[in-house]
Amino acid sequence: MTAIFLWLGGGIFVMLGFVHALYTLLDTLNPRRIVPADLALIEAMKANPVRLAHGGTDMWNAWVGFNLSHSIGAILFGGVCIYLGVMTEVYIVPSNLVLLPVLVGGLYLALAVRYWFRIPVIGCTLAFASFIAAWVFA
Repeated sequence: MTAIFLWLGGGIFVMLGFVHALYTLLDTLNPRRIVPADLALIEAMKANPVRLAHGGTDMWNAWVGFNLSHSIGAILFGGVCIYLGVMTEVYIVPSNLVLLPVLVGGLYLALAVRYWFRIPVIGCTLAFASFIAAWVFA
């Protein structure tokens, strides 16, 4: 049962990460998903450099990069959880190790509730519940 719940939770994160990356890339062509509601703000983001970058990039490119790197993080985390599920089928895995997805999943859920919107909250809640179930069965 541990493996199944790790696969389920990890799969949710992989799916959320891929959809997030896809939406981000599509928004570079036709901004309508993970962008400001006022499309004029996108032009303002393109016209404003990031102070820390000393003219090396603008806020729009930073926004796209942040979103894509966030996607990679979610995909990587989900993949590690799936791999951990595979390892529980092959080896005896300490339950403390299975606690790591619970902790990271809980952090993602807290971020989703505080900063994001409905779909990530639902996905993170389902994944977090799956990770708790995996830990209980470990």
